[in-house]
Amino acid sequence: MIQVAISRSNKKITAFEISGHADSGPYGYDLVCAGVSAVSFGVINAIHELCGVELVIEEGREGGYLYAEIPTTLPEIQKDNIQILLQGMLISLQTIEREYEKFLKIQQ
Repeated sequence: MIQVAISRSNKKITAFEISGHADSGPYGYDLVCAGVSAVSFGVINAIHELCGVELVIEEGREGGYLYAEIPTTLPEIQKDNIQILLQGMLISLQTIEREYEKFLKIQQ
């Protein structure tokens, strides 16, 4: 199962951690894993390209682990823009969770 942990401070997302494997299909055909990966890496790329911000990132060498944290020393406008993107990520992950709750759990 994939576990997603959302960290917040003052109701704003400060970091997210994704760990585990969905095992919802054979390697290379796991739709849940592919969806979660696309959404999470997509938001990291969007934050970098659209907001000009490099997140603090840790990855597992063999997959199955991603941690991303928003730097604390950003102007408020950048923080607000990042929040919109992160909320979009969370909504996308919640959509996947509703359909595939045996393979994905989000903790906030």
